Amino acid sequence: MMTDSDNITSLPFVTRRRVLAGTVVATTAWTLEGNASTGDAGRTNVLSDPALALWREWERVHKQAERLCRRQQRLETRLVESVGFPCVTIRLAEREQVTVHSIEMLNEVLGKAPDLAALRDKAEADFAAHQARWDAAAEKTGYIATLRAERHAAERTKHLLEAFSTTSATSLAGVAGKLDVVLREGEAWEECSEFPWPQIRSALSDLVRITESHGADRVRRRSVRHD
Repeated sequence: MMTDSDNITSLPFVTRRRVLAGTVVATTAWTLEGNASTGDAGRTNVLSDPALALWREWERVHKQAERLCRRQQRLETRLVESVGFPCVTIRLAEREQVTVHSIEMLNEVLGKAPDLAALRDKAEADFAAHQARWDAAAEKTGYIATLRAERHAAERTKHLLEAFSTTSATSLAGVAGKLDVVLREGEAWEECSEFPWPQIRSALSDLVRITESHGADRVRRRSVRHD
């Protein structure tokens, strides 16, 4: 019997998430942090903000997961080109050919009819041989190790995301960090709808603009006092 970790090599290539490139600038919270730190009170709020600390950890793990995802996709593409996904093509009595990518699919196509026993045994043996070639190549190229590491990072990212719902922000930078995470996580899904991402992006831009304006005002006031 195969374990869950063994099964990772027999799944068809389905990109669950898009690796976004340049659609969201990940320095939003850092920009707010820099402006909020201009004043002593702002600096204290930012340094002690648990939401911002959580955002920093999420950002680190998120980048790690994206790097692993890109590597996993490159390795998987090479495997598909060199070995092909584990599959077997069955020629039915009606001369129809069916290609299946799992033993479960094979059983659905052939069923349990006694007169198909020989065809079923040969198909299972051919599929097992192809699966063995895939598994060996996946292990050798580092695909399995990369996929496991990616899944671990993605799980860690998920736990951090859940923690944001119970972590209060004490600064505008922390609020921006929360919005940044929601926006980037939401837009990363292939099937995401347009709403509410433009609205969240607008709110995030407002936070940056307002905080930058307040920071500039503080700098001007300090300059006037010194003069």
